[in-house]
Amino acid sequence: QLGVSKASEFPLIALNAGESRNWPANSPAANQQNIGLSASYLLYDFGARTSGLESAYQLLVAANATQDSTVQSIFLSAVRAFYQTQAYFAALDAARVSEQSALASFAAAQARYTAGSATPADKLSAQTAYSQATLNRITAEGNLKKAQGTLANVLGLDAHKNISLTNANTDTMPANFSGNVDALIEQAKLYRPDLQAVAAQAKSAQANVDVARAAGKPTISLAAANNHNMIGDSNSRNSSIGINVNVPIFSGYAPTYRVRAAEAQVEAKNAQLERLRLQVALDVWTAYQNLNTLTQTLQTTADLLDSATLSERTALGRYKAGLGTMLDVLNAQSTLANARQQRVQATFNWNISRAELAQAMGNLDENLLKTLSGVGSQ
Repeated sequence: QLGVSKASEFPLIALNAGESRNWPANSPAANQQNIGLSASYLLYDFGARTSGLESAYQLLVAANATQDSTVQSIFLSAVRAFYQTQAYFAALDAARVSEQSALASFAAAQARYTAGSATPADKLSAQTAYSQATLNRITAEGNLKKAQGTLANVLGLDAHKNISLTNANTDTMPANFSGNVDALIEQAKLYRPDLQAVAAQAKSAQANVDVARAAGKPTISLAAANNHNMIGDSNSRNSSIGINVNVPIFSGYAPTYRVRAAEAQVEAKNAQLERLRLQVALDVWTAYQNLNTLTQTLQTTADLLDSATLSERTALGRYKAGLGTMLDVLNAQSTLANARQQRVQATFNWNISRAELAQAMGNLDENLLKTLSGVGSQ
């Protein structure tokens, strides 16, 4: 469309040629041939041509920004699918560890029951907990398969395709994020591609107002022509060059309504732009707060996992020594299983939240994706 608009900067050149046979009354038939070359060039149109070119250019800027926004959205979808798959991998590992712990408790209860120092209720409770842990592990395996299918789909592959991923370290605490949220919002207003796209559309609409206004004004063009006619044995040639001035007098108020319609489009685009500015600020604020919350959550889940692990070991040791109850063991194991799951999900949510903040600011690119994956992914 920009190229179409640029065409108005060049002259228009046309070649006309024709041949006919005439049978005039009381005269012999004669062949008529004509050939002509004409050219015209717009000299002045009160800015209509320039405004049309500016409108097309701004639409190209908007299209490029929209493409950038779309690519960043695809990046974010891939990041989410990648880390969710990694989370389910880690959740499956945690479920297997919990299953093994439940099996150890069941074995301890079985041993004490055989020795006569435990009740059948202890044995049945431990067996039930073990069965529940096995069920949780089976559920985790199913969730992982579904997450792998979603990741393959995001990558443009069939859901059943197997994708090999690098191992993610869930024990590494990333550096705390810090930043001025006001500065981040201002930066987002400069770099968010969807905001840039709407801003360019508003500029294009404003340029269309100038086009509509200039459409009702005179135009000045340079015209030149060279014609050669042959009728029988008679030849004629004529050439011309001159200035053409076209002055619109009345066209049913159409130019006025076109200007009003173009101005209404400007108002609509400006309203859309203001709404999107507010949305960008909200997106950055929300993503920033989520990231801060998840940063604190990471540290808390690490402490929770450490204390739950120690509590489970203590409870199981006391039970094996005949000092504790099976209820204490089962409660400690349930708390530990939950702590493992919370730690796993919090770790991967932190990375997803980083990507969401980058996308909210318009900075989600390949370089950030590499830092998100640590050593990269395959």
